[in-house]
Amino acid sequence: MRIKLIAVLMLSLGSLFGAPAADDPIDVIVRFKNSPDQIGHQRFVALGAVHKRSLELVNAHVYTIKSRDMSLLAADPEVEYLGPDHPLRALGNTSLPTQPDYGWMTALGVSSNTATLQWDGTGIGVAVIDSGIISSPDLNGTGGTSNVVFQQSFIPNVWSTADQYGHGSMVAGLVAGNGAQSTGGNMWYTVRGIAPNVNLINLRALDQNGDSSDSIVIAAIQAAVFLKNVFNIRVINMSLGRPVYSSYKTDPLCQAVQQAWNAGIVVVIAAGNYGRDNDFGNQGYGTITAPGNSPYAITVGAMNTVATLPESDDKMTSYSSKGPTLLDHIVKPDLVAPGNRVVSLQAQGSTLVTEYPDNIVAKSLYHNGNSPVASNTYFELSGTSLATPMVSGAAALMLQQSPWLTPDDVKARLMKSAIKLPLVTTTATDPVTGIVYSTQNDIFTVGAGYLNVQAALASTDLATGSAASPAAAIDPSSSIVGLVISTSAIWGESGAWSTSAVWGSSAAWGSSAAWGSSAAWGSSAAWGSSAAWGSSAAWGSSAAWGSSAIWGSTAIWGSTSTLQDSVSTVFINGEN
Repeated sequence: MRIKLIAVLMLSLGSLFGAPAADDPIDVIVRFKNSPDQIGHQRFVALGAVHKRSLELVNAHVYTIKSRDMSLLAADPEVEYLGPDHPLRALGNTSLPTQPDYGWMTALGVSSNTATLQWDGTGIGVAVIDSGIISSPDLNGTGGTSNVVFQQSFIPNVWSTADQYGHGSMVAGLVAGNGAQSTGGNMWYTVRGIAPNVNLINLRALDQNGDSSDSIVIAAIQAAVFLKNVFNIRVINMSLGRPVYSSYKTDPLCQAVQQAWNAGIVVVIAAGNYGRDNDFGNQGYGTITAPGNSPYAITVGAMNTVATLPESDDKMTSYSSKGPTLLDHIVKPDLVAPGNRVVSLQAQGSTLVTEYPDNIVAKSLYHNGNSPVASNTYFELSGTSLATPMVSGAAALMLQQSPWLTPDDVKARLMKSAIKLPLVTTTATDPVTGIVYSTQNDIFTVGAGYLNVQAALASTDLATGSAASPAAAIDPSSSIVGLVISTSAIWGESGAWSTSAVWGSSAAWGSSAAWGSSAAWGSSAAWGSSAAWGSSAAWGSSAAWGSSAIWGSTAIWGSTSTLQDSVSTVFINGEN
């Protein structure tokens, strides 16, 4: 086991920093075996390691060590886990301003942008782990006071919780914006969020450039868990991520997500914006970022409303990351929500606003008179970062309506009630490069479907087990892809939580369904041996996922992959 940990560490550090010099300081996250006299810690300090932070939530510590001591420290008999303190960042993309995205209206299923709903998130705390939150009239509750009830910075040596990057304020506005500065007789469109009366907990973990690290985000998650009962924190929003370097079972960042989930907090995470990545011939599959690879989180992809209110013409964005997750093959995303060219709160003077002034929307976007004057209130971004708070806001409404719901209840209801998207392919052309990207509504792209808040609120289903996202595997004898479902999970083949009820009739499972031998994805179709994804193509035996390719025989779909052993159409075992 320790050899594997050292190998992961070396691989991660090599990919991030190249070959560090012997005396270069590097930050690592370490978990020791239980030792009342702290033998491991004492040996680390004796070798010159500097203790930076304790992460009690995951029983770990952060040290700065010299790179030359890495192997020696990893081999310490008291070390259970040692890995790099990976950098991560916000997951938003810049785009040119357009007409209103109608994202919140599409999500809520309302026909008027001034609609008043029965639920507004009152009493529910939503922790926004991001770059900070500005003070704005749009973030005042019904009593006129700020919805931000607690603020803390986790950036080293930075005490300010102000949004210097400009990302966190947009996220907060999509969760809780009330549209105060775009409502009135001279306004034609209200820019608001899903749950305008929630309590916001501002946990700043991203710096002025949108950057952070695993340990900083874990510390913020830890604070949210600690403050849960103080502010009734029921939801955490994390519109951030980084590549997957290890299994969610050992990754401290994913373990922190699981601990928050176990504490009764719904954790909503962006899927990532790497759906156009075809560097390894994988067509964007396998690009879900961590910690969105955690099966316990609700991982959200991005839809495009094409600037219209009805969802009937909406389409999947080409940049939204696709599953399955690396290493564990978890089926992600869990669902998708509006995230393309989304308008929300502008943090004046922030890095994003300064570097991308073209994304400052014109007042005519929401103000009568077609004024060309640039707004000092609202800004536009695209990405799964912006879809994620739509789902966080929806979760807050559900928890206000039914406070007894568990995170598993919330996740299961959101997935089952999601609009089941037809198995169609859409294209998008990059205006700069001219590259045409094809996106298909399979389960690794859209998950259980398109966020439908009204349907989720109408649901009375209760989870009878874990709503952890299942894994996927290929039956080596039939080449059929199926679900690996834990025996403790609610996803099954009968009753309310059947695969067809949650993922829809076009979901990619079963011998007679989308991935089956007699259906659209059969042996002679997209995953078949003679088709586009056949034996000599992207998913084939000699290509990106194959036994002789970049991922190798022991990698994601390799011949010794643990998920390929004794599988059938729907896979059941005791470990998800």
